[in-house]
Amino acid sequence: MYNTKSQTNKPKGLVAFDVEGVLLPKRRYIPFEVTRKLGFSKFLKIIVLGLLYELGLVSLETTLKKIYICLKGYTINDLQHLYRKLPVIPNSEEVFKKLRKNRWKTALISSGLPQSIVQELAAKLKADYAFGLELKTVNGVFTGAIAGTVIEKNGKATVLKEILRREQLSPQDCTIVADDRNNLQMFPYANLKIGFNPDFMLSAKSDHIVTGNLNEILPIITKTEKPKSSHSRNRIIREIIHIGGFTVPFICIYLLNRHSMAFLIFLTTLLYIMSEFTRIEGKNFPIFTPITTRAAVKLELYEFATAPIFYAFGIIISLLIFPPQVGYASIATLTLGDGFAATFGKRFGKARFPFNKAKNIEGSFCGFIFAFLGANLFIDPIRAFVAAITGMVVESLPTPINDNLIVPLVTGFALTLTLI
Repeated sequence: MYNTKSQTNKPKGLVAFDVEGVLLPKRRYIPFEVTRKLGFSKFLKIIVLGLLYELGLVSLETTLKKIYICLKGYTINDLQHLYRKLPVIPNSEEVFKKLRKNRWKTALISSGLPQSIVQELAAKLKADYAFGLELKTVNGVFTGAIAGTVIEKNGKATVLKEILRREQLSPQDCTIVADDRNNLQMFPYANLKIGFNPDFMLSAKSDHIVTGNLNEILPIITKTEKPKSSHSRNRIIREIIHIGGFTVPFICIYLLNRHSMAFLIFLTTLLYIMSEFTRIEGKNFPIFTPITTRAAVKLELYEFATAPIFYAFGIIISLLIFPPQVGYASIATLTLGDGFAATFGKRFGKARFPFNKAKNIEGSFCGFIFAFLGANLFIDPIRAFVAAITGMVVESLPTPINDNLIVPLVTGFALTLTLI
C-alpha cells in the first residue's frame, strides 16, 4: 500500500479509481506489451480467457491465475519495464491534481496489475493509496503464482472499507470511478458511482456515465457546472464512416453480389487487424493507420480498437445468413439507426434510460426515425417499423455484446420471423 503524507485538514471524501480501462489502456498491458515474447499460442490463450471473462463465463480470479501462469519466468524488472511503455490515459494527472487541490483523498485499486506497478502509477499521480495483486517470486523471477486481497471474493470491497476506516470516512463520502463489473462489489460502499466507458453491467448500475475524457468526471464529483458537450473532429469522422456503411446494400444490388461483398469486407477487416498490431507497435500501416488515428476516440488511440471489427462482422453476417432484403434492412438499422442515435444523442440527449445511463431517449428516437427510413427502402413499411423498433430497443439495452454486432443480428432474426 502506498500512502502519501496525510493532510492536516479533514478530506472532503475519497475517490477510488479502478486502474485498467480508467487510468491505463485496458487492452494493452497483458494482451500486447507483456505477451510479445510468449508466442502466438499463449497470446491467443490470453485473448480467449479475456473474452470468456468479459462474457461472464469465467470468474476474475480464475482468469487472472490462468493468465499470469503464462508469464512465469519473467523478472519483476521485465514487467515493470513493459509497464513504463504504457501511456497514462489523457487528463489523468490534471484530474488528480484538481482532486488533491480540493482536499479529496484518492485511491487506486486494481485486481489485474501487480502491486509494484500500481504503486508506481500512484506515485506519478500523487494518489494517496495503491493496491494491486501480489506476484510470487524466487530470486526476483516470477513463479506464475499470484495472491492478494484484491483478487479474492469481494476483495476490492474489503480494501475500500479499510481505506474508509483509516480516513474516518463513511460510504456517504466515497466516489467510485470504474469501467467493469468486477468493481460492482465496491458500489454498496460509495454514495456516487461513475462508470467510465463502462461495460454493460456498470452502465445499468452507475449513477453517471462518462464516455469521453477522464476530466469529465470532475464536474460530477465536485458538483460544478458540466461543460457543454460537443462533437470532436475524430467523432464526426467516425460517425461518417459508420453511417457510410449504408452504401453496402446498394453496392450489392448494383455492383457486386452479397458473397463477394462479404468477402471483400472480410479481407479489409484482416488488413485492419494487421494495421492495429502495427499501430500498437508505434509504426504506420499505409491507409489504415491514418484513418484509424483520425476516426478513433481518445482512449482507442492508446489500445487495440475493436469496434470496427464488430461493425464489419455485423455487416458480413447480415449479408450471409439472412435473405437479401432482410439483410439490407438490418444493415440500414445498424448504419443509420445506431449511427444517428449516437450522433443526435451526443448532441441533444438529456433524458437517460434508467436501465442504461450510457444511452438517452432522444438519441434512440432519432435513430428509430432514420432506421425506419433506411429499412423502408428494402422492405415494406410495417416490417421497416419492426426493424427500426427492434434495432433501437436492442441499441438502448446494456448487453455484453457490442452494439455493432448484436443490433443487425437481432433485427435480422426479428424480420425473418415476420416472413414465417
